Amino acid sequence: MRPTDFTLAGAVAALAEGAISAEELTRAHVDATLSLNPKINALITVTAEQAMDAARASDARRARGEAGPLEGIPLAIKDLFCTEGVQTTAGSKILEGFVPPYESTVTSQLKRDGAVFLGKANLDEFAMGSSNLTSAYGGVLNPWSRRNDPDARLVPGGSSGGSAAAVAARMVLGATGTDTGGSIRQPAAFCGIAGIKPTYGRCSRFGIVAYASSLDQAGPFARTVEDCAILLRSMAGFDPKDSTSADRPVPDFAAACGRSVKGLRIGVPREYHIDGMPPEIERLWRQGLDWLRDAGAEIVDISLPHAQYALPTYYIVAPAEASSNLARYDGVRFGKRVTEAGSDLRDLYERTRAAGFGPEVRRRIMIGTYVLSAGYYDAYYLKAQKVRALIARDFREAWGKVDAILAPATPSAAFAEGENSDDPVQMYLNDVFTVTANLAGLPGLSVPAGLDPQGLPLGLQVLGRPFDEETVFAVGTTLERAADFKHLPGMRAGA
Repeated sequence: MRPTDFTLAGAVAALAEGAISAEELTRAHVDATLSLNPKINALITVTAEQAMDAARASDARRARGEAGPLEGIPLAIKDLFCTEGVQTTAGSKILEGFVPPYESTVTSQLKRDGAVFLGKANLDEFAMGSSNLTSAYGGVLNPWSRRNDPDARLVPGGSSGGSAAAVAARMVLGATGTDTGGSIRQPAAFCGIAGIKPTYGRCSRFGIVAYASSLDQAGPFARTVEDCAILLRSMAGFDPKDSTSADRPVPDFAAACGRSVKGLRIGVPREYHIDGMPPEIERLWRQGLDWLRDAGAEIVDISLPHAQYALPTYYIVAPAEASSNLARYDGVRFGKRVTEAGSDLRDLYERTRAAGFGPEVRRRIMIGTYVLSAGYYDAYYLKAQKVRALIARDFREAWGKVDAILAPATPSAAFAEGENSDDPVQMYLNDVFTVTANLAGLPGLSVPAGLDPQGLPLGLQVLGRPFDEETVFAVGTTLERAADFKHLPGMRAGA
């Protein structure tokens, strides 16, 4: 077995047994990254030398009997997490050259547990997008390809597309992402890997560049559900530096992957049967329900009556919060400064923000400013918050009947560059199955479960009660075992 073929759990075991060293494991992934990243642009910044130094330090700790749970495991970090001494851009020109003097809580905990960082993963600018085409540093190429059109440049999904593509291409064993409206689950589905958005508050947001503060949540990508569970245990935990962090114990998520689903009640929301759903998505959903039924779960029809309003609600709340969060990037407090001799302060603001922000970020700032403006606040933002409360209430009522919910992760497989990018509304529809979990603060897991007619991966999504990631992992592992998804993208290390 090549070092890049390990699962994360397999690599942890091999390192513990002495079958491979952290230096050997990291060197193999650095070589894969240096070979593949110029082709797929998954990483904005590659930290190969720092990674090798960290791997050697990891081997030294293991020799002293001080190995952490992720000792020597190579990861990619979404370039939305501040990393001390390493450039953090949020995929935007306005932060180009910004080197944080501090570490985000999530990445500091991964380092504490021995992880090795290979670089900063590409993303849609300020996490705004569903394709990873809005990055100021160029789009990311999905390592998968269509059977009948292998030259089509497929998107990896967004905003965490660089993280997902890096894991799928065997450049790293896992990666961090953030999910505001589906930005972990959609790229995971498009790239044929697993990814979980945990409950809002499960992972600290300290040191993560904000998009929409009441929706953003960090989570992991990996090749398997168990690998995600291992990563999440290190990423999660209470943080007094984050006022939204939940003071809850962190369970052994990996142990939950071995639980039986016998007797669990799995909900099927009738509102998720949307018009125009591709037949392969519908078939996969039914297949997933059959797998869970065969494993002893009970399938229960449920209703989430306000789910139909989730997408417009999200695209009012998220841009409103983005408009507020991004006001700080003015060339004075944060961000690059663009000015000319003799210009006044207003001119400085205008030039800086015009040059620093891309079209999608400007669009969402304008939407957000509009819905927050005098005369429109009550009609749009306040009403959206009321609908959000109703969506959360629908889920609370559903949990009286079911233990988890199964739904598609996305309405289609990965699309090609240019197929949806000219229509912002069509792009926003990619989040139709995922935004409800963010609005209600629920955990959601995407599991690779099948292929579409063009040989592209499709994912199933498991939603759970707040802070019940253990049940989500148990259901996800059952689906993973039944699907036996062993397909690989063509563009991977050594392919």
